[in-house]
Amino acid sequence: MTTTMAERDAESAAEEEEEAAPPRADSLEEPLPQRVLGLQQTNEVLLAETEMFEKYFNRLDPKDLNSTPSQGPTPTTSMQDLQTRGLRRSRSRGSSTDRPLRLTAAQKCELAQTELEQLRAELLRTGVEAEQVLDTYKATMEEADIRLTEFRRAQVEFERDILKTKTGTCKGRAGAGGLARLPADKILHYMEDRIRARDTLIEKLRLRNGSLKIQNKKMLLQLQQKEEMGEALHEVDFSQLQIENNQFVEKIDERNQDMLRLKLTAASTLQVLNSYKKKLNLLMEEARAMERDIASRQEMLKSIDVETVAVEEERMKAERLNRQLRAQLSEFRVPPVMEYVQHKAQLLDLQNEVCSWERKVEIAKMQLKAHNSTWKRLKTASAQHKDYPVPDSAHWL
Repeated sequence: MTTTMAERDAESAAEEEEEAAPPRADSLEEPLPQRVLGLQQTNEVLLAETEMFEKYFNRLDPKDLNSTPSQGPTPTTSMQDLQTRGLRRSRSRGSSTDRPLRLTAAQKCELAQTELEQLRAELLRTGVEAEQVLDTYKATMEEADIRLTEFRRAQVEFERDILKTKTGTCKGRAGAGGLARLPADKILHYMEDRIRARDTLIEKLRLRNGSLKIQNKKMLLQLQQKEEMGEALHEVDFSQLQIENNQFVEKIDERNQDMLRLKLTAASTLQVLNSYKKKLNLLMEEARAMERDIASRQEMLKSIDVETVAVEEERMKAERLNRQLRAQLSEFRVPPVMEYVQHKAQLLDLQNEVCSWERKVEIAKMQLKAHNSTWKRLKTASAQHKDYPVPDSAHWL
């Protein structure tokens, strides 16, 4: 410690003597522009050193400034020694009080090395942050590409399943002057399929997220156990982890390729499924039409059965009537001629009597009407003349 302090005192004394020495004659003989240029370069060097020292001093902890002398020589302790020595010398020599204190070459080297290490650490940290930002941007671009691909695939599927199915009708309606209308049921069915597929994907991602969380917890527990056991990771462990990481990256790439192949297979399968769905819809429509036809024919059969029963009853009635008529026809006997003539004469006499009685009845009705009208007139007259006796109606009858 004493030797280093003595060496530093000697170096500082030599520097002060060099500074206190008068300028050489050859330097005085130099032209003024060269001297100004040299002073500017010296000032630039001093400014760079001052800036470096300020950065170093700003990063220092206040506790380091109050460090004990038992610690090794540090730039702060050397600076304190330099200041104390400068104060002692300023007391001993009054002419050197106005001179600025300067760092030694060792102190400058130590400061420069510290700043270089700090710059390297900052550069490394900046590189790590830049890599993280770059990875984030790459992930964002990949996500955007995936979303764009999914959007284009959905657009193609929508145009294939919804728009192209009604191309002919749309053209016909557009030519007729009307707006083309899309089938609402197919659009709703398509949207329901898309929502169902999205829900399935969300469920898969949720399950995968849960498994990754469980795996992360396991890794954290293993790391905590290793830290508690005091295990330290060596370079071999890091190399092994890098190898495993590369293997996992290759597996992830393989899984991504498999997933792309499965997506393509799913797209082709979806196309085949849509074609089969169309065929199934046509067959279902035909089946419904056939069911309606069968129902109408069954109703027709029921009505025919009812009509058949009614016709059968009429036929049975006609047969009974026919049997009765046949029985009467078989039992019929033609009467004698004289008996027929007598019955015919009796029938004519009876008809004449009926006609005469009908005339008599009509005459009696006319007389009754006349008597009734006379009776009404008499009643009205008796109502007007109360003293006049009213005859009995039975007398008139």
